Amino acid sequence: MYSDKVMDHFTKPRNSGIIEDASGEGTVGNPTCGDLMTIYIDVDNDEVIQDIKFKTFGCGAAIATSSMITEIAKGMNVDEALEITRNDVADALDGLPPIKMHCSNLAADALTEAIKDYKSKIH
Repeated sequence: MYSDKVMDHFTKPRNSGIIEDASGEGTVGNPTCGDLMTIYIDVDNDEVIQDIKFKTFGCGAAIATSSMITEIAKGMNVDEALEITRNDVADALDGLPPIKMHCSNLAADALTEAIKDYKSKIH
């Protein structure tokens, strides 16, 4: 059902945790399945994501997509990171079952919300 990469990111999530005094924070949820995801970003003066962490309450796919999006976005300019799609996340995990694709959407949405929060603080 799940790829080896999904299982790896679920059992050994990368960048799990909270960034105190984060440059931006975004929380999204899915009321249907109960998944709740928060992404924290630390952005430098050049608008590069220097650090990124997540806290996720949800299924294995939700945790894996949260972990993977932090790996993809770390080191990116915030405007580049805004272009990460749910398909980018799912592809990086070697696919997700169709019923779990909403998890990759949540991860992309949480990152977008964190970047919006960051931009609202600097402009």
